Amino acid sequence: MRNPLANAPPFMRHPLRFAWGALKAFKANQGLLLAGAVAYYALLSIVPLLIVVVMAMSHFIGEHELLGTIGRYLEWLLPGQSKAIVKELANFMDHRDVLGPVLLLTMIFFSSLAFTVLESAMAVIFHHRKALHRRHALLSLVMPYLYILSLCVGLLLVTVVSGALQLIGQETVELLGHSWSLSGVSGLLLYLLGLAGEIFMLTSLYLVMPVGQLSWRHALLGGVTAALLWEVTRRLLVWYFSTLSQVNVVYGSLTTAIVVLLSLEIAATLVLLGAQVIAEYERLERAHSAKARHGKKEPWYPPGRHL
Repeated sequence: MRNPLANAPPFMRHPLRFAWGALKAFKANQGLLLAGAVAYYALLSIVPLLIVVVMAMSHFIGEHELLGTIGRYLEWLLPGQSKAIVKELANFMDHRDVLGPVLLLTMIFFSSLAFTVLESAMAVIFHHRKALHRRHALLSLVMPYLYILSLCVGLLLVTVVSGALQLIGQETVELLGHSWSLSGVSGLLLYLLGLAGEIFMLTSLYLVMPVGQLSWRHALLGGVTAALLWEVTRRLLVWYFSTLSQVNVVYGSLTTAIVVLLSLEIAATLVLLGAQVIAEYERLERAHSAKARHGKKEPWYPPGRHL
């Protein structure tokens, strides 16, 4: 009898072996060290990036609606700490008249640091591509700013859609003498919008950051993997910080910075782990195609590279 998984993707034929191989390669590539570097520069970048985005988008959207949308979706990235960051953004917007050209250029520079470091981390994970693909230095220089522009456009669309969904939540449906509020439907649609936006952003990162052209199917595989892992982790973080954590006793006034850095470290680890899943999938496909061409048995997982 023919094996029904014979033509299935490699990771579906041996999912546990695939997951173990990806974790081994992630460890060999010093994934946690790379995630720490990305998280540190993301901590430096997140406030300047949000300031630049809010300043640009406030010309098109009301400041209250814009900050509300940013706060809602920052909660996905920084569980329990979005209110503090939105409060700082509001304070800055109240004193935007003191912003000079030097400070503006400084914020734009710092807002791009995380993307630059993330590109370097992706280059380590996708090291097997270096021999075949190169990226022009000018493209690497302007890519973070193009991505920030894309984030502004995406935020504009999300703000418009989320505003419409909130209006839906204020409506009621009457049928056969009974009334039902649409607030629950609105909340579910807002959650699905956030989850879809998270998957789309991660997929776009995997399409843009690694050198060479990446299949959208591979990018989507990594995006879904990282997004689902982060959803589970985010809920665990919310539960931990609200019930068990004593971080405010230990760190005092530094609590917000420590919690934000920890959240960014975990998020960066999952983003890079998603990239490692894509890299392992590519290696499996190459090994499978080489075996089909030459009739030779290729090693299931090539040895990981140590830094």
